[in-house]
Amino acid sequence: MNKQLAAALSCGAVLVLALSGCTDGDGDNKVNDWAKTFCNQAQPQIKKRANAEQAIISTAADGKPADIQAADSKAFQDLADVNNSLATAVKAGGTPPIDDGAKIQQDAVAELQATAKAYFALKKQVDGLNAKDQQKFADGLQGVADGLAKIEKMKQDAVKKLQSGDLGKAMAKQPGCQTVKASSPPAGGSGSDSPSTPASPSTPASPSKPASSKASANAASKPSETA
Repeated sequence: MNKQLAAALSCGAVLVLALSGCTDGDGDNKVNDWAKTFCNQAQPQIKKRANAEQAIISTAADGKPADIQAADSKAFQDLADVNNSLATAVKAGGTPPIDDGAKIQQDAVAELQATAKAYFALKKQVDGLNAKDQQKFADGLQGVADGLAKIEKMKQDAVKKLQSGDLGKAMAKQPGCQTVKASSPPAGGSGSDSPSTPASPSTPASPSKPASSKASANAASKPSETA
């Protein structure tokens, strides 16, 4: 597993969920009902996101460019699907019972859909890389890294408002909005490195080692663990 990628997956800025389950009080029924409706739909998406991240991490550090390309492509597609599904879940919950709930809901949906489009664009970018030429592949991954950096900087103001205050506390109590573990990594992956020991995300890619370049490309991204 690549340490630079682990760094990316430990400090990204894009949505969502995986809240701590500790809160005080029962809260308002309307708030709890909205949180339950949303979190029940969000639960499989949290799991899917965790699996997508794990698929990238567990790709062997000395893996072939084609294997890295396939892992990244699927992961970006899955992350795009996750954000679109979460947007649907926000809409399905109805107007959140908070101040300016209708506007915050509308803005949160737009933010999630924009993030989904950004991930899908990265999937297309990865699919277009030349996996038969290590030099070109490594160079191309730097462009993917730039795209990931942009996703990290995307604003999620409305999503953060959903996660704050009494509504955020109510969501934190729901099992569906709490952290889940990824499924077992695929065979051939490497789990020797930990996200707690990252290398610098800004380290340049190494053309002679495409897997290491992959790490540099992915060093800017991870959906936030706090929705």
